[in-house]
Amino acid sequence: MEIITAEEAAEAAKGLTFEIVWAALMENRLQLQETRKQFEEQNREWQKRMEESQKQIEESRKQMEESRKLADESHQKLEKSIAEVNRQLGGLGNSIGELTESMFSGALWSKFSEYGITVGSQSARKRFSDGDRVIAEADIFIENGEYAIPVEVKTRLTEKSVDGHIERIEVIRRYFDDKGDKRKLLGAVAGGMVTENMLKYAQDKGLFVLVQSGDSVTIADTPQGFKPREW
Repeated sequence: MEIITAEEAAEAAKGLTFEIVWAALMENRLQLQETRKQFEEQNREWQKRMEESQKQIEESRKQMEESRKLADESHQKLEKSIAEVNRQLGGLGNSIGELTESMFSGALWSKFSEYGITVGSQSARKRFSDGDRVIAEADIFIENGEYAIPVEVKTRLTEKSVDGHIERIEVIRRYFDDKGDKRKLLGAVAGGMVTENMLKYAQDKGLFVLVQSGDSVTIADTPQGFKPREW
């Protein structure tokens, strides 16, 4: 800060009167009032914008809640519809599966006679249990004193069903071994729909394939040199 002397202050004060000083103070006061007024107007404008923004945010939040509610309701309706369709398809699938099993549940034992297998008995839904736990189930089970043949019946034969049946036969083989049952196991699959590729796939695995032939069921023709796999 620059320091002035008393003489310099006295010189600067020359010509100043109360009216001049008062007028300067009033001018400063007016400027301060105008500045305050502008500040208050800006503040009111800012508050107004904030209130409008808050209102818009609130409206957006309500719209989002309504949209989420509608989406939840639509999702619940869709889940119910899907569950109902699955229930109907499941029932239809079970009916078709039962029909296919009944189609192949005739006297299959007679079909194996040409292969030198004289079957003593045939049962449906044969279960193999380890205590209270079912470890395997054969749709049809054909047996005599020398052989046992688990048959898997499918509406449509697939590689997965063929491979799954082989795994099932291996489980039954272990079950037989645990029980001291020395009979040989053969495998057979049956299908309401069997493509040429699936017929070859199953026969290459050493399985008999049962197919529908007219109004009856027969063992599909086996390729030359076919030898059924024994477990």
